[in-house]
Amino acid sequence: MSQPSASGSVVVDDALARPVGAIGSVSGAMGSVSVETIADEERMLALRGEWTALLGRSDADGVFLTWEWLSTWWRHLGRGRRLHLVAVRERRELIALAPLAATPGRRASLAPLSSLAFLGSGSVGSDYLDVIVARGREAEALDGLAAGLDRQTLSLVLGQLDRGTSAARELARRLGRRGWRCTERATDVCPFIPLAGLTWDSYLASVSGHHRSNVRRRLANLHRAFDVRFEPVATEAERTLALVLFLDLHARRWQGRGGSSAFYSSELRQFHDAWTTIALARGWLRLFLMHLDGKPVGALYAYRYRHTFGFYQIGFDPEYGRHGIGQVMVGLAIARAIDEGAAEFDFLHGDEPYKFDWTRRVRELGRVDAYPPSVRGRVHRGLQAVDGHARRLVRHALTAGRAASGSART
Repeated sequence: MSQPSASGSVVVDDALARPVGAIGSVSGAMGSVSVETIADEERMLALRGEWTALLGRSDADGVFLTWEWLSTWWRHLGRGRRLHLVAVRERRELIALAPLAATPGRRASLAPLSSLAFLGSGSVGSDYLDVIVARGREAEALDGLAAGLDRQTLSLVLGQLDRGTSAARELARRLGRRGWRCTERATDVCPFIPLAGLTWDSYLASVSGHHRSNVRRRLANLHRAFDVRFEPVATEAERTLALVLFLDLHARRWQGRGGSSAFYSSELRQFHDAWTTIALARGWLRLFLMHLDGKPVGALYAYRYRHTFGFYQIGFDPEYGRHGIGQVMVGLAIARAIDEGAAEFDFLHGDEPYKFDWTRRVRELGRVDAYPPSVRGRVHRGLQAVDGHARRLVRHALTAGRAASGSART
């Protein structure tokens, strides 16, 4: 059986068509727990209170694992997937949740089989995805998740893991003991700035003298040349207008540079419209507009969740680029995070050079692939290996081509 995916390509196996219901209770050395797979959207929406409480008592507590972020992602970006939440309870208490969805394979790929991936995966830019496990209940919770996942046939593709703290890495070890073949690799970094106990001046003293001088000079020059305002939205009307301006400024920033993948589709833009509405209501949104002499020329999209001030994206009018307004806005956002008492400023994933002007600290992100001990699992693993090898050959050919082109020009 085949069915359309979100992009119009076709799933080449029938895993997404098979219904999944309750797995039932699981007992053994881990004690008696119940494990259930939830494939119904209404039931996912009904989990909100329990989900939020569990996240708050887990080591994975971050904005990209909140019910708000992931349920919004599901409504706007989950098309072509099937929910596959694995919930573990001890008595009636929720002690673990794997927020997964079955993701369709594609004919264009050399690895076309469906797999389970985290909600929030893809170009939306979620970081620190993970299974959510109650602190102090790790053994029985992870055993329950492993038992539940072992009852189905799809492979796991778990990306954007914090390699230092992720519970999914321990889940993979438990699946390995059940005969699964698991691999892990580093994929990216998240630069971040520890802010606890710092003032703006003491923070600036910690960066290089060259960068410190640039920031101070550009701030002073901007204030001499313009009436400068850098303010966050505070009302729904302000949010609506600011998001439109931000999307326009972000697109202008990337004109002539191949465009940006962050907001390229109507679904992504609708997601951010819905998400920023929710985040503003929760007090999490930090969407700033920079006005120079009353004209909006820059915008910075961020959030504040718990102790973290997270930098998501930036946009500015290229005509004002010579004033260094991108650098200035990042500096003003860091100063705002310090004023708010945030413990850290997180640049999120990406090793863009400008981030390392502000910090040298990084968290390493990784990905775990886990294949069940079945014919399907072995086939999927082999196809993934072939697909990965083909992608490396293409990258090598493109790099060699660019190098040869550069040599020819010189």
